[in-house]
Amino acid sequence: MDKRRSTTGYLLTLAKTPINWKSTLQSTVALSTIEAEYMAITEAVKEANWLHGLLKDLGVGQKQLKLYYDRQSAIHLAKNQVFHARTKHIDVRYHFVREILEEEEIVLQKIHTTENPANMLTKVVTRAKFEHCLDLVNILHIWSWHPEAQI
Repeated sequence: MDKRRSTTGYLLTLAKTPINWKSTLQSTVALSTIEAEYMAITEAVKEANWLHGLLKDLGVGQKQLKLYYDRQSAIHLAKNQVFHARTKHIDVRYHFVREILEEEEIVLQKIHTTENPANMLTKVVTRAKFEHCLDLVNILHIWSWHPEAQI
């Protein structure tokens, strides 16, 4: 049943290896595409912030974490505290992401949609696109080395 909720998906890597990922329906219905995208950025930033703290506790020297996202409008909203009539409906709890980004320990950067491996977590993709996403995060395709595997 379609509940009109968007899907949030993120994939965190360390040394080009996936260490944490999530794909889930958002808890609330977004009133706009920008709100859904902003909610997704917030979830990814929360997880990246936790990971950054863990790496510090483990003594792993990491000045900044780079978080790549493929929607320029959501990146712009996260970085700029400009009030806009089209975004005034967005819940204040999602704006904490701005404070995290101001500390500059997590940097939000644009990535081209075709190079975003998280797409396999949020969209229906073709086998070729799925394999490309797996390649982007260095995951071996089981069907490429196992002769009996079929997809």
